[in-house]
Amino acid sequence: MTTYNVALNFEDGVTRVIQCDDDEKVTDAAFRQKINLPMDCRDGVCGTCKCFVEKGEYELEFYMDESMSDEEAEQGYALTCQMIPESDCVVRVPASSAICKTAPEAVEAEVQGVDKLSETSFGLRVKLAKPINFLPGQYVNLTVPGTDKHRSYSFSSAPGAQEATFLIRNLPGGVMSTYLGEQAKPGDALTATGPMGAFYLRPIERTQVWLAGGTGLAPFLSMLEQVAEQGAEHPITLYYAVTRAADLVELDRVNALAEENGNVTVITILAAEEDAHERKGFVTDHLGGDDLHDGDCDVYLCGPPPMVDAVRAHFGKLGVEPANFYYEKFNPTEEKAEAA
Repeated sequence: MTTYNVALNFEDGVTRVIQCDDDEKVTDAAFRQKINLPMDCRDGVCGTCKCFVEKGEYELEFYMDESMSDEEAEQGYALTCQMIPESDCVVRVPASSAICKTAPEAVEAEVQGVDKLSETSFGLRVKLAKPINFLPGQYVNLTVPGTDKHRSYSFSSAPGAQEATFLIRNLPGGVMSTYLGEQAKPGDALTATGPMGAFYLRPIERTQVWLAGGTGLAPFLSMLEQVAEQGAEHPITLYYAVTRAADLVELDRVNALAEENGNVTVITILAAEEDAHERKGFVTDHLGGDDLHDGDCDVYLCGPPPMVDAVRAHFGKLGVEPANFYYEKFNPTEEKAEAA
């Protein structure tokens, strides 16, 4: 018997991954794993369990016109009470995790090491008590050892790995930065709660434009890991923008992953006037209508709020609207601010 992973993305940003047998309906698999997906009839009649399948192959045993139209089925909607996966799937559930009586999973972890990558960033490596199945781009809440605080960070490692990595901004006076810079040692215990977030890699069906600002590179590293493993037919351009040359961390890894896929172009940009570089200024100085393929592209952006706002305004000035625009802002408190 084959078992597939089905990621259930709830409207409050929580993701739970369930295992579904190849002859099992998604609703039944969810109930078996104590997740109460919305459901009334269980017979494909009422439409209460209608969700949107963002990724994956599946069979629908039955549905009535009153519950879901043929047009909706063609668009990717499915009744989970009639949905039998034929591959790993990603399903968007129009309900909160609380309503479905589930919550982010808390996984114990142990610090393996901290790397000071630059004056502005740390690399944190932790060993998880068990792998976390997340979607590339998502984040977890990490407890800060010795405190009652937690901070949210995107994975920079591949989904399902036993050792998880994170790229963390060094914020002077920040509770996590202080811990990483002055106190951290191998063996320290912490808890990772998640995964969460609506910023994650969707199926690659057109040209990709990825924009990373500073440590906003982290989720793209995770995405590149998946692309290197699974491949991508459409071209991907990663713009990696930082202030100074010293802030271009993990560049060897980025280039290695890009070369492994063969369909990824990496463009670096520096803002500081004093540093010599091929491309100076901001992302918006190097992003024209042709780079956006006149809108026939998916844009992913992870960076500080001013960068997100500037890029959105830039699209308006260019008169170009991407087919899809996914972004995540992070703010100086080291906590996730907004995703869309």
